Amino acid sequence: MSELTCLEAAVALWFLHLFSQMAVAGRSFTTAYLFSSRDEPPAPRGLLWGRATRAFSNYVDNFVVFAVLDLALIVTHRAAGFTPTAWIIARVVYLPLYLFNVIYLRTVAAAVSVICLVVMLGALAGF
Repeated sequence: MSELTCLEAAVALWFLHLFSQMAVAGRSFTTAYLFSSRDEPPAPRGLLWGRATRAFSNYVDNFVVFAVLDLALIVTHRAAGFTPTAWIIARVVYLPLYLFNVIYLRTVAAAVSVICLVVMLGALAGF
């Protein structure tokens, strides 16, 4: 995929994380709470909502760095090869691994995505 296509896919993946969290929230909280101002949150039912929230937060943290690097690659007309695509794949794999608490593979997926960011930075720097 091109860097631009990867950026578009990364935004689509942001929406997937958001919708996953929203879907889980519907099962974790009462409708009254979800339509309230949420001043005092009750304890959620089950663990999935917390995992979806943390996975989304982790994605946002990584997405910002990816977007900056990817845009910089686009603007400078540099290429990072398959690396942006590998980042997308690692992040797609990460979400269900986090939601279903697959601990070691989740860490591998996260590590691969961070390595991809480092490689993208290296490509931007001309290494």
